[in-house]
Amino acid sequence: MSVKTVILVTADWDALKTYAKKICQNAASQIGVEYKELNEDWNFLTNFGEKDEFGGVEIPQAFIETSDEKYIHVMTKVPLNDKGQPDLQKGVELFLEAAKNAK
Repeated sequence: MSVKTVILVTADWDALKTYAKKICQNAASQIGVEYKELNEDWNFLTNFGEKDEFGGVEIPQAFIETSDEKYIHVMTKVPLNDKGQPDLQKGVELFLEAAKNAK
C-alpha cells in the first residue's frame, strides 16, 4: 500500500484555507504524489472525516488516499506553534509520518 494522493477538504469561506493548502501542497510535493482539493464536500467528510461529539464535521480536514483506495485522516485544523501561529512545518510532518505508516 502506498500513498496516491494528498486530499484537502476546505471551503472558500475557510479562514485557514491558505495555510492548510500550503501544508498539503508541500506534503504532496515531498511525498511525490498528487494534491487534490475538495470544496465543501460534506459527503466525503461525513464518510471519512473526523467528527465532533455531535457527529458534525469541521473544515479544513486533510487526508491521504492510498493506492488501495483507502482514506487516512491526517489533520483537522492547522497545527499551531507555541505562539499560536500556524505551524506549516508541523503540518507537513504529520503527512510525512502518515505516509511512512501507510507503507
